[in-house]
Amino acid sequence: MSFRRALALAACGLAGGSVLFSAVAVGKQPARGGDAEPRTGGSAAGAVPPASAAPPGLLLLPPAAATASCPPAPGWIERPAGTGGYWDSNWDRREPLALINIKKKNEETGEEELASRLDHCKAKATRHIFLIRHSQYNLDGRADKDRTLTPLGREQAELTGHRLASLGLKFDQIIHSSMTRATETTEIISKHLPGVKKISTDLLREGAPIEPDPPVSHWKPEAVQYYEDGARIEAAFRNFIHRADAKQEEDSYEIFVCHANVIRYIVCRALQFPPEGWLRMSLNNGSITHLVIRPNGRVALRTLGDTGFMPPDKITRT
Repeated sequence: MSFRRALALAACGLAGGSVLFSAVAVGKQPARGGDAEPRTGGSAAGAVPPASAAPPGLLLLPPAAATASCPPAPGWIERPAGTGGYWDSNWDRREPLALINIKKKNEETGEEELASRLDHCKAKATRHIFLIRHSQYNLDGRADKDRTLTPLGREQAELTGHRLASLGLKFDQIIHSSMTRATETTEIISKHLPGVKKISTDLLREGAPIEPDPPVSHWKPEAVQYYEDGARIEAAFRNFIHRADAKQEEDSYEIFVCHANVIRYIVCRALQFPPEGWLRMSLNNGSITHLVIRPNGRVALRTLGDTGFMPPDKITRT
């Protein structure tokens, strides 16, 4: 029996409230009250003895008939054979087949024209996304304009800028949150990357993307905040995180300076992990997260929250 089938049976037993038997090895049970062996007891008249006994140390799964009435297993447990995993190749709605209208193909040329149109819509370049968390800032500020970087935060931004410059990459642009702490971090970083254009956007502002699972006791935004911020942060993901345009010929390197909640949500969405798990990760101030988006839409996480370029006494997470 496959591991997935065993999990499906487990989910079935839990969902139906029935006793669950698992095909797992168990240790020898200690004797209780002198009973070293299980009690056999008499069987009812006419009872059919079991066809075979379980090998020592093994509990048997129930027969298939016992699970016939169970509710269907969750999709992540049981998948149709041959699906090859759970990756949605059209996650960014830029899969070539999704960009053309197949009904409009020429009746005479048929498949040849379709192949040509598909090739015209295929991405050719790889996008490198560098997500930078802003540096340490003044937590006592009442309004956003008062939440400026601390002296240590400015040092952190210098270190991050120096690190990015040392990579020797030709960065195309820096897109940053319009909040003060992100803007100030961007200004310091950009000094190390002369000539790289800067773009400010409200979409990347900090917020509550989605209710975390498991929940935490120290941070409980109102439901309306999830409703408002979640739509905006999801819009940021859809606007900025996707495979390269078909017209892009060369690989690109882009920097996004924003906030911990936004970055963690983007990472979960890009990797097609449950977005509710965003709060299970932690990011230091000034850290670098590197996502790679291939032409075929595959996404890889090169680094998450890297601050190895900072001295230990400069690392914070506020």
